[in-house]
Parts: sequence; structure tokens; C-alpha cells
Amino acid sequence: MIRVLVVDDHPIVRQGLVAVLGDQPDLEVIGASASAEDALELATRLQPDVVLLDLELPGLDGVEAIPRLAEVSPSARVIVFTAYDSEGRVLSAVRAGAKGYILKGASVEEIAQAVRVVQDGGSYLEPRVAAKLVAEVRAPRRAGGLLSGRERAVLRLVAEGLPNKQIAQSLAISERTVKFHLTSLFNKLGADNRAQAVALAVQRGLL
Repeated sequence: MIRVLVVDDHPIVRQGLVAVLGDQPDLEVIGASASAEDALELATRLQPDVVLLDLELPGLDGVEAIPRLAEVSPSARVIVFTAYDSEGRVLSAVRAGAKGYILKGASVEEIAQAVRVVQDGGSYLEPRVAAKLVAEVRAPRRAGGLLSGRERAVLRLVAEGLPNKQIAQSLAISERTVKFHLTSLFNKLGADNRAQAVALAVQRGLL
């Protein structure tokens, strides 16, 4: 029996996953949480085989949670289950240690198959996600040119020294969305932090 922990902040999605996965004869949902912080506590206590993890979570970001889940539950394998399939988001999740990446809207059969594959030691990338990942890996030097208009706007404000809260207010978006754009542009630029992102952007003529 494969023991699964479900992490998603949308109650309907979370409850739906618990129900459909629980119907699979070889899967057992041992816990469900609405935040990464709660997921870390549950993973520490329950030691799941597989964690089905949304990326856009309140508080601790899903990508940031992946290596921390590995620390508290070393045998657990993480599958990202999200609505976002941007190259930067996929790369950041895979680099953080995710063994699978599937999009919301996938069939029950595909989700269950992904769980089985990663539990057996494999990796599972939805075809559309895999294609984006391959394209990004083959052309890493083009990444800086793939910044979206919103990412460029965030980058300009980062260069001005604004913190996330002020960036959010300036662009009329949430701080959570600012964090999402920062993670994406960091990965596209190959940067580890804000200062490095600005320096690389200047070198490439993006600022």
C-alpha cells in the first residue's frame, strides 16, 4: 500500500484528491493539509511514501517546502500538482527535488499512475511539462529573453530596492504573486538571490 499525503490550500481540490485517491486499491491517503507548514508537521509524524504538493500555498511556498520535506521525511517522494506549467516553475520544482510534476486537470488515472511511478523510484512529468523542461534545458542561455512583461516589471522594482510588500502595492498584486514571479525570473536568469538577478539582468541588457 502506497501511503500518500495531500497538500493543497483549496478545500474542494484537497477533498477531491483525498476521495479519488482513496478509491484506488493500492493507495492510502494518510493525511491532508492546506499549508506547507502543516505538511511538514504531518510528514514528520506520518512519514508518507509520496507527497502530492501544490506550489501556490499560503505562507511557505511549495518549491521552498520540497527540500524541507526531504529533511523531515527522507523516504518521501514529492509530486507537484499545480495549475502552473511555466518553464521557470517546472525547473525550480525539479531542482528542489520533485520527482513528478502534473497539472491540475489531469485524470484520476494519471495522478494515480504518477504516484505509482515515483514510488517505484522513477520520475513522472506530464508530456506538456516534459516538453517545456526539455526546451529550457536545451536553450538555457535564452532564458533571460523569456521574461514576461510582469516579471520585467517586478525585476525593475527589485533593482530599485523595493521589498516584496511595496512591489505588490506598486503593481496591484499580492505578495504571494510577487514571490511567484521572483522565483520564476530567478530560475530564468540563473540567479540565487535578488542582487544576483539584478546584476545578471544588467549584463544581459534587461534593465
